[in-house]
Amino acid sequence: MASSMRSLFSDHSRYVESFRRFLQSSTEHQCMQEFLDKKLPGIIASIGDSKSEIKILSIGGGAGEIDLQILSKVQAQHPGVCIHNEVVEPSSDQIAKYKELVAKKSNLENIKFAWHKETSSEYQNRVVERKELQKWDFIHMIQMLYYVKDIPATLKFFHSILATKAKILIIVVSGTSGWDKLWKKYGSRLPRDDLCQYVTSSDLTQILDNLGIKYDCYDLPSTMDISDCFVDGNENGDLLWDFLTETCNFNTTAPPRLKAEIMKDLNEPEFSIKKDGKVLFNNNLSFIVIEA
Repeated sequence: MASSMRSLFSDHSRYVESFRRFLQSSTEHQCMQEFLDKKLPGIIASIGDSKSEIKILSIGGGAGEIDLQILSKVQAQHPGVCIHNEVVEPSSDQIAKYKELVAKKSNLENIKFAWHKETSSEYQNRVVERKELQKWDFIHMIQMLYYVKDIPATLKFFHSILATKAKILIIVVSGTSGWDKLWKKYGSRLPRDDLCQYVTSSDLTQILDNLGIKYDCYDLPSTMDISDCFVDGNENGDLLWDFLTETCNFNTTAPPRLKAEIMKDLNEPEFSIKKDGKVLFNNNLSFIVIEA
């Protein structure tokens, strides 16, 4: 591995930009939207039965776009019921954006918000140490379990604080996705730090089976247009390379042989499909719903 290769997470501004390009190039949010519109209403139908308040815990809520959509679905299913929504998010920038979004939104009168600037493990340690454990009706973890060190302990803890008829929603990349194949084949040759680990729905369902926790798993198709990755000197392609490999400036710092191998694989059917002259990377998502 070239000594100049370093994790993308070490350059926060470049990571943020590469993530933005990923969202622009992928159907990630459309895929989530489809799940929220078609599946979520049935999943949350029973969480508020005979309750005067529904308690929702968002782990890694980010800037709140998906959170507010989830809250609107809960409002529609349980009209007039008060909602207590707590957000655990380590980034102060993201919390600030979340608060801005809430300030602009109407129809949030029956929702109380609280934000905690901490990681999921910091939240867990705090509530256990202070004996502030409370039961939650709905907990969601959207694309955040990659940043958790001890996933079995985390899942066990959050399952233990579910109220009756409560549920946890986890969204991660699918075990059928190109990510799964990319990480398994090249993970050991890419720079790593403690911030992120490679985990897909296949890993999570195995962990849940081992813990004896009941769940349902839904897979939905999603793609990421990586055509620009094959155009020399393309800025969008460079940033998408960074995101794919979690490596800062991958295009200019990676050993040529490694880059050539990955580039060849990204053109293969198990990683991507070719459609209308575009190369579409398999970004399939899994939606895991855990029962109390």
